[in-house]
Amino acid sequence: MSATATLRAEVTELLQELIRVDTVNPPGNETAAAELLREYLESNGVQCELYAKVPDRANLVARIPGTGGGPRLALLSHTDTVLADATEWERDPWSGDLHEGEVWGRGALDMKGEAAANAVALASLARDGFEPRGDLIFVAAADEEVNVGYGLSWLCAEHPDAVRAEYALNEGAGDRVELGGEPFYLVSTAEKMSAPFTIRTRGRSGHASMPAIADNALLKTTALVDRIGAYRHPPQHTPETEAFFRTVLGEVPPVETALERAGELHPMFALYLEALVGPTYAPTMATASQKRNVIPNVCEITVDSRLLPGMTQAESEAIVRAVLGDGDYELDWIEAAGGTRSELATPLWDVIEEWVQATDPGARPVPLCLAGFTDSHWMREAFGTVAYGFFPMRAMSAEVATLLVHSANERIPVADLELAVDFYRHAAQRVCG
Repeated sequence: MSATATLRAEVTELLQELIRVDTVNPPGNETAAAELLREYLESNGVQCELYAKVPDRANLVARIPGTGGGPRLALLSHTDTVLADATEWERDPWSGDLHEGEVWGRGALDMKGEAAANAVALASLARDGFEPRGDLIFVAAADEEVNVGYGLSWLCAEHPDAVRAEYALNEGAGDRVELGGEPFYLVSTAEKMSAPFTIRTRGRSGHASMPAIADNALLKTTALVDRIGAYRHPPQHTPETEAFFRTVLGEVPPVETALERAGELHPMFALYLEALVGPTYAPTMATASQKRNVIPNVCEITVDSRLLPGMTQAESEAIVRAVLGDGDYELDWIEAAGGTRSELATPLWDVIEEWVQATDPGARPVPLCLAGFTDSHWMREAFGTVAYGFFPMRAMSAEVATLLVHSANERIPVADLELAVDFYRHAAQRVCG
């Protein structure tokens, strides 16, 4: 069996084993996955440590130590997953079945597939006797999906020397897409801030059979929900959208026509870009009376808001209050995390570009900002790490992968697992070696 075929079989088997460990968060139970990875890596001569705030929610940090004088590269992943309703699936979500060249199961795409590829890249380099100048680090973190303080945010705060790195590769992009008839690989170089808030109204409760005797707090929210739900912020270019258009078109169109131009390149990009040219506000949850026959005295509306990198909570609040107008309501922020970016002109970008051109002649990497949130934020914030999201995929289309993440029938082609192992080996050798 060739070396390539051996790595393909190795990463496939490891992913199947990881999927069979149920790490739905909550409760997580990531220690079981961390121990599985530790056993595999240590059998290949890789140093491993488990770090846990509580026993059942361990983070694995593995490394090939550097000989000195070189930059450190962290391969980031997380082992927890979202839930899965087995009744919606064609196959058992925790089977790890290999079917028609694809590994099925919850986490195959998000993101046990990347964790397996990272681990196999590290193990195979260790077997090859790889001696990097800077540390090559693999982090299999807990608690990315819920983020209540057991995962990479906790590691950066409590064990910074274990994960500190000048460069990092993580989830977030890597899909091969055709834009205007030419091939590109997406690279996430920034992400928006997650800044949800609640709108609260108050009234007076009463029996629902006599509405006139009460003051219904729920009714006071209807106009507010309509206003914030209908709001669209005036579009503005960011460094990421400018770099995207400059790479693909050779020019940056006026922001007023940017969405139209993006739609001409690819149907899905007009919708995607709309979320990247301004803050977004989406009412998603409502809480009022807990009984059908009781008029609520309090109603809370939760709004998922995503802010552009560099935008502050205070700036967003001014927008929200202007949209809602004067009224009898309370506005409370739930949290604010993310909203970071990395520079584009870096050695890590050069490494990605070099690999893309060698692996897929004629293709080019193209930067974008994520509308969502990843663990890259913690590394950028804590250490100034240059962190990119790049898990290369070309056997499965971006449209299919997007529909499968956090959904039923999640799966990943073995060909893409093999492709990722090749890339992470290349990145490690070029960045650290």
